[in-house]
Amino acid sequence: MAEPAIDPPRQAGAVPGEWQLRPIGVEDDAAMAAIIRTVMPEFGAVGCGFAISDPEVDWMSKAYAEPRSAYFVVERQGRVLGGGGVAPLAGGDGDTCELRKMYFLAGARGLGAGAAMMARCLQAARGFGFRQCYLETLGGMDAAMRLYERSGFRRIDAPLGATGHGGCNTFYLLDL
Repeated sequence: MAEPAIDPPRQAGAVPGEWQLRPIGVEDDAAMAAIIRTVMPEFGAVGCGFAISDPEVDWMSKAYAEPRSAYFVVERQGRVLGGGGVAPLAGGDGDTCELRKMYFLAGARGLGAGAAMMARCLQAARGFGFRQCYLETLGGMDAAMRLYERSGFRRIDAPLGATGHGGCNTFYLLDL
């Protein structure tokens, strides 16, 4: 079945009134797991070394209920279209969080929901007292990398922390 058409936001970076950006709930876990397992293979991110293999994919609401962690979903007409979150960087210094598992179904991309999600995640990171935000991704995720760079992230040469995502080959850092 084809994805339904998604109306674009009325202004850049805004989620339109019919969209809802909200904290993840247990009722969203299955939808987010399906989104992650749909999106990551589009970019060849399958198997060990990629977030798709993380055990938390099946219970995101529980994983992000931990201190200094938050995960949000974008929903339209009762359907979850994507999500993103922040959490302390594993193996990090305590001042650095990681932007994690930010994925959207193809029909939701390029319409401003990603920019709204980014703003909400960075707001949460600042609220938790983090001083930097790290992320890792793959070459080929060009639209995502443009969003990161528009949001102020700068590319760095090597990974930080101990995320277990050795399949990622592009790394970014943002001073909050």
